Parts: sequence; structure tokens; C-alpha cells
Amino acid sequence: MMRLNALLLVALLASAMWLVRVAHDGRALFAALDRAQSEERLLDSEHERLKAEKQAQATPLRVEKAARDKLAMRTATPAVTQYVAWDRAASAAEGRTP
Repeated sequence: MMRLNALLLVALLASAMWLVRVAHDGRALFAALDRAQSEERLLDSEHERLKAEKQAQATPLRVEKAARDKLAMRTATPAVTQYVAWDRAASAAEGRTP
């Protein structure tokens, strides 16, 4: 009888330790999930802010101003437009088609 009681006591202690371990792991996983959800909210708000900033930066007037100022581009006018004539005979001799 004493052996059975000792065996049952060991099984009870092992089961209690396993229960404590499982509860601790559950709390740790819940804390990790909460941190991940918090980070997700932060990243979502950052993404929305960046989308709004991108939309504000891509307005046609801002793009045109940047093209003029930074790239020294200018509006195409007939005075600065060069027209290239296509020579059908020369293209046929080279084997190109329109």
C-alpha cells in the first residue's frame, strides 16, 4: 500500500508541475500575442500615414515644380520640337517595317 501511495504522490506532483508549466506557457503566448497585435496597430497607422504623405507628394503641381527646379525640364513647345521624317524607301532597304 505504501508503494501505491508513493507512486500516486509522484504522479500528483508531476501532474501539478505539468499544469503549472502549461499555464505559464499560455500566459507567455498571450503576452506575445498582445505585443504582436500592438505592433500591428503601430505598423498599420504608419502605413496609413505614409500613404497619405505619398498622395500629398504626388500632386501634379508638385511633380511639375520638381521637374522644373530639380531636373531643369521645360514644357514642350512647337519652337523646341524636332520632327523626324520617316523615309519609307530607306526603311524597306534595311528590312524594317512601320
